[in-house]
Amino acid sequence: MHTRVDPAEPAFQAIISAMTFSLGVCCDEQEIHHLAFLPPTDEVAPQNALAAEAARQLCAYLADAEFLFVLPLRPAGTPFQRRVWQQIAAIPTHHTRSYGEIAQALHNAPRAVGQACAANPYPVVVPCHRVLAAGGGLGGFARQTDGFLLNVKRWLLAHEGC
Repeated sequence: MHTRVDPAEPAFQAIISAMTFSLGVCCDEQEIHHLAFLPPTDEVAPQNALAAEAARQLCAYLADAEFLFVLPLRPAGTPFQRRVWQQIAAIPTHHTRSYGEIAQALHNAPRAVGQACAANPYPVVVPCHRVLAAGGGLGGFARQTDGFLLNVKRWLLAHEGC
């Protein structure tokens, strides 16, 4: 769920700023519901303890790409999407995989993997930016092949030294 959302939307319990984008955190007291990339916008102070912890961890990652997230994520997606997200979560920092490599591991098609990546509700935490097109091309990001979100993908990959 990488879609841009109106940053004034009350669904965000926190918004943090990065270099060229912001991250919205939607959660309750128990689980993260989704994270969203936003155009650069004003930060919103965390509105509950989990939002504060998510903001702390996201800021730690933005300062150090080696940071490992430990956040309670609300179960989401289809069984296939969850299998793709598990494969993505296993990609180490500073490494990438192709849609085809993940598809082969799951005995499925690269396009289906790409669609599951685009549906990822936890970008950065489940690092779908580490999934590239065949031959190392960027591919898409959140159903986009250019513009704001692809620039976010470039930034994340550079931040991780990929």
